[in-house]
Amino acid sequence: MLKEFRNFLIKGNVVDLAVGFIFGAAFATLIKSLVENIIMPPIGLLLGRVDFSQLFISLDGNSYATLADLEKVGAPAIKLGVFANDAISFTILGFVMFMFIKSYNKLKKEEVVVAKTKVCGDCAMEIPVAAKKCGHCGNTAV
Repeated sequence: MLKEFRNFLIKGNVVDLAVGFIFGAAFATLIKSLVENIIMPPIGLLLGRVDFSQLFISLDGNSYATLADLEKVGAPAIKLGVFANDAISFTILGFVMFMFIKSYNKLKKEEVVVAKTKVCGDCAMEIPVAAKKCGHCGNTAV
């Protein structure tokens, strides 16, 4: 059983999956940083110096100056800004992955289709490529 498990790990796609997962986590961190540090500040500036990460609705009836103050006391809240950042991150990640897969598919080698038959010049019937004589009309100049 131990040998089968080892073979599963080595021969299966487990290593490929692990590498993909690690790169995926690193890529998600990069996209999150892109959204929070590059994309959202100019959007907030254009919308009147709004910091999206600080948009929240306190559900306990009290008013808090920042999200950090709200989280310090553990008050429940609807965190609209955090959700907006996550939604934008998801959209950007989806677009980047779409472009990556599209580029990958262009680079991937297309399968060359090898013809198995050819058409006889006299009778127009399909015959095997290796045929030296047409089986339908007997033409030898195939």
